[in-house]
Amino acid sequence: MAGPLAGLKVVEMAGIGPGPFCAMVLADLGAEVLRIARPGNQAPANQDVLLRSRSATLTLDLRQPEALRDTQALIDRADVLLEGFRPGVMERLGLGPEPCLGRNPRLVYGRMTGWGQFGPLAHAAGHDINYIALSGALHAIGRAGEAPVPPLNYVGDFGGGAMLLAVGILAALHERASSGKGQVIDAAMTDGAALLSAMMYGMKAAGEWSNRRGENMLDTGSHFYDTYACADGRYVAIGALEPQFYALLRERCGLADDPAFDAQMDPASWPHLKQRLARIFRQRTRDEWCQVLEGSDACFAPVLDWDEAPRHPHNVAREAFVTINGTVQPAPAPRFSRTKPETPGQTARSSAQSPMRQWGLSEALVDRLQRWTSA
Repeated sequence: MAGPLAGLKVVEMAGIGPGPFCAMVLADLGAEVLRIARPGNQAPANQDVLLRSRSATLTLDLRQPEALRDTQALIDRADVLLEGFRPGVMERLGLGPEPCLGRNPRLVYGRMTGWGQFGPLAHAAGHDINYIALSGALHAIGRAGEAPVPPLNYVGDFGGGAMLLAVGILAALHERASSGKGQVIDAAMTDGAALLSAMMYGMKAAGEWSNRRGENMLDTGSHFYDTYACADGRYVAIGALEPQFYALLRERCGLADDPAFDAQMDPASWPHLKQRLARIFRQRTRDEWCQVLEGSDACFAPVLDWDEAPRHPHNVAREAFVTINGTVQPAPAPRFSRTKPETPGQTARSSAQSPMRQWGLSEALVDRLQRWTSA
């Protein structure tokens, strides 16, 4: 495998959402990720984008002593273990941090949960919407006078959860290079979602942000940072924060000489100016506005749907999307100048090239695991 993480050995305990996403990011960047799934708990690779780039998926029933021993053998050889179960599940399997690090002191043991490994809610069920609610993030998302709007599961599962777990893993690997020791990473989505809100908490402390949803500069309160409907029912996004960008927006929209728009940073003027802009954007179609504004410093973009985004010329030029097994999906990111990762799914291995043969396992164990390989 190519990529900056080539040679890194990761064991992923199959789960949903943020755990698989974190494993996908590591695998996209070249890590050898072996996914351990329970019998009957698998999705075809072309139906679940999050399962791409894995070296293999092993179907193991960890209630069986032989399967548990084989899993332990893999963990003994791994650099990283990823798990996203409720606190205590791995311990009951005999695969908790204490025995695993006892056998493999260099292991980086990544734990992904919603509430964290400890705290009053640690053992409660939940999903992204619950975790971001507790962090304060959900309260801030939505329009004035309306209920909070869940931002899909970007903030809790993927941003505050998976991405920060990936950062924690890479930080622990960096530290291990000098200490020679692994450690446990407790990645909680509540913690991560709160961290993603750091700028807003800072603005609130400075008196520049309030608890009034939809009335602040970046939450659709202002007229220069919002989406607007066009004549064809499609939308455009405006983010003209800086004075020079705002001035260009005014110019392109025919508002350069309108004194009402001079009060850019006056919140009392925002509702009226928003209505004015809304009327202007409804006068042309989205594509017509692209002709006027796209590519300029007015901080403009068309709001594209899932089908349109892969076809946009900028995304096409950057090869931001790939098609794997007939499924269009985002390409690996970020980009590297020397250690460019392979396109997911482009490398096919024969059983003789099994990635498990690179883990230093016995031939008997490799052969047995190979029989349980499902991807």
